[in-house]
Formats: sequence, structure tokens, C-alpha cells
Amino acid sequence: MKELKYINKYFSKYKWRLLIGVLITVFGKLLALRIPPLVSNSLNSVEEYLKAKENHLPKVALEQLLLEVETQLLINVLIIIGVAVLSGFLTFLMRQTIIVTSRFIEFDLKNEIYQQYQRLSLNFYKKNRTGDLMNRISEDVSKVRMYVGPAIMYSINMIVLFAVGFTQMISIDIKLTMYTLIPFPLLSISIFILSKITHKRSTVVQEYLSKITTFNQEFFSGINVVKSYGIEATIINDFDTIADESKEKNIHLQKANALFFPLMVLLIGISNLLVIYVGGKQYINGEILIGTIIEFMLYVNILTWPVAVVGWVTSTIQQAEASQARINEFLKQVPEIQNTNSSSSKLKGNVTFKDVTFTYDDTHITALKNVSFSVKPGETLAILGKTGAGKSTIIELISRLYDTKIGAVLLDNKPIKEINLDDVRSQIGFVPQDTFLFSESIEDNIKFGKAAATEEEIIAAAKSANVHRNIIDFPKGYKTILGERGVTLSGGQKQRVSIARAIIKNPKILIFDDCLSAVDTETEEKILSNLTQISKNITTFIISHRVSSAKNADKIIVLEQGEIIQQGTHNQLITKEGYYKYLYEKQLLEKEN
Repeated sequence: MKELKYINKYFSKYKWRLLIGVLITVFGKLLALRIPPLVSNSLNSVEEYLKAKENHLPKVALEQLLLEVETQLLINVLIIIGVAVLSGFLTFLMRQTIIVTSRFIEFDLKNEIYQQYQRLSLNFYKKNRTGDLMNRISEDVSKVRMYVGPAIMYSINMIVLFAVGFTQMISIDIKLTMYTLIPFPLLSISIFILSKITHKRSTVVQEYLSKITTFNQEFFSGINVVKSYGIEATIINDFDTIADESKEKNIHLQKANALFFPLMVLLIGISNLLVIYVGGKQYINGEILIGTIIEFMLYVNILTWPVAVVGWVTSTIQQAEASQARINEFLKQVPEIQNTNSSSSKLKGNVTFKDVTFTYDDTHITALKNVSFSVKPGETLAILGKTGAGKSTIIELISRLYDTKIGAVLLDNKPIKEINLDDVRSQIGFVPQDTFLFSESIEDNIKFGKAAATEEEIIAAAKSANVHRNIIDFPKGYKTILGERGVTLSGGQKQRVSIARAIIKNPKILIFDDCLSAVDTETEEKILSNLTQISKNITTFIISHRVSSAKNADKIIVLEQGEIIQQGTHNQLITKEGYYKYLYEKQLLEKEN
């Protein structure tokens, strides 16, 4: 259970609720254990009366004894009913404390995992699949919740009932108690063996559940591709293969779990038979009363559920251990990007790269080689180059999604690592190449850049992005709810809404990562013209494959295989032989045709 030690801090946080729950549990079970002695007392009273009747006591004495027996039975019945009702009420309170506390811990653990997901760097998400991340925060946490709630509750029940029940049984008849305990060594050995098997199989089951979740998430996200290529049958076959493997692993686990309950019941049955046989012989020999045998059988049957639930509790703990190990694997990861400065500051927008060389850890591809440039506040830098030239890497370093180990990235002449990370990202407006919109209204998607934005600000941003007219054409206008990933809109509309989201933020640095690729040339010119007015005091980066997007920039750099091969203004570069002039003439020819 070493992995489960991680959640001990939550036990400490809710210690008073748990302590109250434990006390209620103990008191409730102590009450429940008062019933067998009352039943025994009742039967012994009846047996005493019958013996007196057989001994032909005087009628008056028999009547007096009968009255005493009836009174005693009535009192015992009322006490039994009262104890049962009060014990039931305490059981309700027990569940309200311990089970509800387990829900609080589940809530806290999910929040902790979610916050850790937010802290982890982009590199982490490249190495791990979304379905697996979702499974760990949902299914794995649910398994752990079963440990901190029901498993603990039933364990307390078992400990109290065993401790008090066996103490009572020993005080009544130690010989009969010893015979009752004969099956328990076999029970302990069986639980130990089955626990190890269950732990191993539970880990495999959770891993396969992650595979299924990941497969489904990718299928639903890529449904357009699946249908376009007509590969539904292939996808279904692949899913069936994973599902069948998962089913087999689950069956393999349940075969082990299925042994617990029958084994418990068998051992309890043996205990009952021993009580009847040994107790019966003692009764015949006059060593004990009939009520003692019944009392022992009641104790044994009261202990039946706690003993039977040992298997379930053990299985639950083993599954929780396996799940917590998977959770801890991510919780213990240290984010690669650390915020080293807690003091807040305002950015001016001065960006400098000094001999930056950057290699991705996952692919070991060197995306940038000795890249140096400087952009002053309010200037626009356009970055051009072929696919894989390193354009997006520059943007990722400015946004501090990655840290470079060779060279330096400076913001306002300070190393970017020394500036408050929240300040860096909060003052950057980023329009990615792969536009992502949320399944909310268009208005909410734009307000994602500025939560307190007014209606006028939203409309102004939409107009600047040249998407206002498209939005008002929808029946619900800005209140139109978008489908998942903004599927309601066309590619160009999604890009323009994303641009509006960045503009409304009023950032100090504005980044456009090839975000005009899905709009026509006329729309592009309108957007760029609007941006010229907006970005007078904003440092702007434009990544593009089009010369039309770059020509009005203050500076232009051309990348090839991570190196700057050309830099200058549009007028300078079109007069020099090289990639920029080639691209300009090619696109000019395409426009004329």
C-alpha cells in the first residue's frame, strides 16, 4: 500500500469528519453486538421455565415463573427492537460521514490532478495520449475513492465486530471459540495469495481501460477523416480487438475476485457446523445452556459479512493501489517549465534571440540553429520558410512553452526564464495554426481572451478580424453555440474568431502562426489592414507561407532547416536572389493566373 500513502494528507485534512465517522461506527457495532446476549437470555429463561415444569413445581410457583419469563421476553424484545433501530440510524450517520468524506477526497484529488495537468509542459502532452490522461482523472480516481470510503468503512466494521465479538465469545466459552477459529488460518493464507493476484491483474485492467478511452477519443475527434476515407469497418475491427483484449483481462481479474466470497461463505459455514457439533455435545453433557449455542451461532453469522467482505475490501484496496500508482506517476512529474519569479511586471514587448539553438527532446530534431534577431516594441516581424524550417519553434520559445538550453531568449532585455511566467503568457495574444474553439457560444469563445469584455469590445474585435458579418448572419448571432472544436464554422471563420479572441486581449505581443491560410486573399488583406491600426503599439509576429502576409512587416526573416538564410524588409528581399524573391514571383504569377 505504499502508493496509497500519497493520500494520507487528505485523511489529515478531514480527520475530524473521519474520527466522528469511526466513533459512530464503533458505537453502532457495539450496539448490534448486544442482540445475541439478549436472545441467549430469552432462550435460557424459556428453558428454565420448561425444566421447572418438568420438575412438577407447585402451580403457583409455575405461574409466577411464567409471568417473570413473559416479562423478561417482552423487555428483551423491546430492547432488541430499540437496539436495531438505533443501530440502523447510526449506520446511516456512519455513511453520511465516511462515504461523504470519500467524495470530498475524490473531489480534491481530481482537482490536484487537473492542476498538475495544467502545470505540466507541452512536451508532456506530446508524450502522453489524451484518453489515458482522462482515464487517470476519472476511472483511477474512482477506484481510489472506493478505498477511502467503503473499504475503510467496512474495515472498521470488521475490526470492531471481530474484536468485540470474539472477546464476548471467549468470555462465554473459550473451548467453543477455539473450534470456531479453526478455519481462519486458511482464510488468512487465501486472502494473501488472492491479494497479490488481484493487484497484478487490476493494473493490467486499468491499462486496457486507458487504451479503450484513448482509442474512442481519437476516433470521435477524427470522425471526419474516418468517414471521408470510408474506413468505419476497419475502425470497428480495431476497436473490437482492443475491447476483446480488455474483456479477457477483466474476466481474468473477476475470476480471482470470484473466489473471495464463496471461500468466505465456505469457511463461515464450517464455523457454524463446528459450533453446532461441539456445542451440541457440550449441551448434551450439561456443560452449556441451549441459549449459549444460539448466541454463538448469532455471533458467527454477525461476523459472516465482515469476514466475507474481507475479500471485497482486499480486492478494492489492491485496485486502488494500482490506480494510485498510475496517478502518482503523473503527480510526481516535475514540470519542465518552472515559474522562477513570483513578482508581477508589465511587458513592453522587446523580444531578442541570441544564438538560440533548440532540439526537441522527443524527436531529437534540432529545429533552430544559432538564430539571432531583435524586435522592438510596436514592430512587426514576419517569419517565412518551408514546412519544418523552425518557424513555430520560435513562437513556442517566445510563449515559453519550451525553454532553450543553448543561447538566450530575452524579453525587455531580461532572460525570459527570470520573468514571471504568468505575466509572459497573460500578455501574449496567440493565434495558432491549428485553431481550437470550445463548445460554447461564439461570444464566449471571443471572451476567452478577456473574460470581462463588454459587448462593444467583442463586436469591435470581431470586426477587426473581419468575421462580424458572418456572425450576425447566424440566427442567434454571437449567442450561436458551436459544435465540438468549432465544427459549426468553416475553416476561415474559425481562424477569424480565433484572431478576434487574441485581439480582444489587448496584449503586448501578438502572434499569428500561419493563421490566415484558410482565408482568401481579399479577406487576408482586410484583416492585415485592420491589424496595422490595432498593432501600432504591439510587438507582432506573423508566421506565413504567403508573401502578402509578410510584405508590410518592419522586418522579415527567412528560415531554412532552422537557420536564418535571409533577413530584411520586403523591398530589400525582392531585389536579392533567394527563397523570398522566388516565393514572391511564384505567388505573383499564381495571382495573375
